[in-house]
Amino acid sequence: MLHTSLFTFRKNPYLCRMIAKSIVDKVAQLPHLPGVYRFLNAAGTVIYVGKAKDLRKRVAQYFTARRYESRKLTLLVSKIADIRHTVVPTEADALLLENNLIKELQPRYNVLLKDGKTYPWICIKNEPFPRVFSTRRMVRDGSKYFGPYTSGIVIKTMLDLIRHLYPLRTCNLALTPEVIAKGKHRVCLEYHIGRCAAPCTGMQTEGDYLANINAITSIIKGHLTEVSEMLRNSMFSAAAEHKFEEAQRFKDRLDVLKHYRSKSVIVTPSITNVDVFMIIVDQYEAYCSFLRVVQGAVNQSHTVELRLGIEEEKEALLSYFIAEMHERLGELSNELIVPFKPDHELSGAVYTVPQKGDKLKLLELGERNCRLHKLEKLKQLEKTNPEHHAERILTTIKTDLRLPDLPRHIECFDNSNLQGTNAVSSCVVFRNAKPSKKDYRHFNVKTVVGANDFATMVEVVTRRYSRMLTEGAALPQLIVIDGGKGQLRAAFEALQTLGIEKEIAIIGLAKRLEEIYFPGDSIPLFLDKNSESLRVIMQLRDEAHRFGITHHRRKRSASMIVTELTDIGGIGEKTAEKLLTAFHSVARIKTAPFEALKAVVGEKAARAVGAYFDVAD
Repeated sequence: MLHTSLFTFRKNPYLCRMIAKSIVDKVAQLPHLPGVYRFLNAAGTVIYVGKAKDLRKRVAQYFTARRYESRKLTLLVSKIADIRHTVVPTEADALLLENNLIKELQPRYNVLLKDGKTYPWICIKNEPFPRVFSTRRMVRDGSKYFGPYTSGIVIKTMLDLIRHLYPLRTCNLALTPEVIAKGKHRVCLEYHIGRCAAPCTGMQTEGDYLANINAITSIIKGHLTEVSEMLRNSMFSAAAEHKFEEAQRFKDRLDVLKHYRSKSVIVTPSITNVDVFMIIVDQYEAYCSFLRVVQGAVNQSHTVELRLGIEEEKEALLSYFIAEMHERLGELSNELIVPFKPDHELSGAVYTVPQKGDKLKLLELGERNCRLHKLEKLKQLEKTNPEHHAERILTTIKTDLRLPDLPRHIECFDNSNLQGTNAVSSCVVFRNAKPSKKDYRHFNVKTVVGANDFATMVEVVTRRYSRMLTEGAALPQLIVIDGGKGQLRAAFEALQTLGIEKEIAIIGLAKRLEEIYFPGDSIPLFLDKNSESLRVIMQLRDEAHRFGITHHRRKRSASMIVTELTDIGGIGEKTAEKLLTAFHSVARIKTAPFEALKAVVGEKAARAVGAYFDVAD
């Protein structure tokens, strides 16, 4: 989509002038995830807020030429100086966050929500014999609220299901023990049709009623296994009795339950006014996320990057980030949710490090935005300054593996064989942390008989570097061996034989836990699964495996075909090659007429092939 839009810009000089290249680059770095995007003008003011199921695809649509039939849209795009976004777990959360931000920021180009419309909740009222109903108005009187729901169908189905399963009162009578004892109320129509057990007359005890409320609360929270099983059994029973319309109704309810989601990270009624701070620290930068929750709803979001100084601790960085947001926004909330305590706390503020619940989910949302912001920055750096990007990765590898030099030239070896046959080995080469495919090499193993992985490794490593020494080629700074201690020991012995074991660093990467082994050290090194060093080493290993397997399959297929033809007396490899060139497969050779075979390889060879495959003269 984005490349197509850039192509159309070349045909429209006005669009080219209107949209800065930095904006196009930002769109290219957006993730394919649900979230909310914000367009800012040159003054840093948010002028438009939108939601998206796929952020990159949705925002890219603003920059396609066919959309410029609208003058208002053209004006909006011409004023975009920056794009910011917030990633959320689901499309429904994106809808809720968009709603919150539009009300808070009132962007110029949005349709303002002046009616104050909100999304519905399910309320369990704080009263004797609690009612269960939907509402758009939240009253903080101790009642329980669940939602909000972006789909009216979901909330209606949920309430219908609850009323079908459990008898509940719908009246607004004050059912205190004193009122019930006076016996002033009569049973109503709801009782007669089986939808209420008449607690107003004392026919249902409060304990029995509250047990139903507890079960209903579990259903609303998403504990739906028993309910789903009941609906499934009811559906099958109705179908067995040929009540297909009733069975379809049960199926529709079951489908709604499967897609039902009771919790929203963006709107959390159990949390009132808090600020959420999250930080992840890299080797050179720290990535920080800020969320503001007001009346249970997220209505502000910021993600920033901090350049690290010398030996700065994460606690000090968190303090700096909190102080920065305090300066930008003025007052902060009384409660600050943080991943750990900072080294300096603001007076009057309560710092909370959550271990579970809704506050932890908000912290996890902040962490997700930090990591995505980091990923976008790295992709942008790789695109705009590939040399610096490669230098940073190589420096990280050098530090993690304790290498004497930057590993600008890395080689990786992998062996392949099928039950000891057609043994091959591959060598892939990375230069500046990128594949250099012109330098890839295959090795057909010559001196090893059978499946001997260690001897194969000795042969190919010896052949590779003895030739490089003879030709005076530059040796790599690092060798990666696909395997554990045994393969690494064999490769290191080959380097010792050549006398270059001190000139090249060598490691082995075991597949089971991705542990890294060094020569002479039985204790492996475990790198973080998300580290760039391990990613590059794993990419080397996977590329060597792919390259080796491709060559091995090709060699194995060729050898199997040639073997079947060369088993024929009087047919050698060259004659077999002529037949395969002419007929393309052994199956066609088997069914070819004698005259056709004779025309390709002569009468004598044709008779031998015909006799072998029973081809008539």
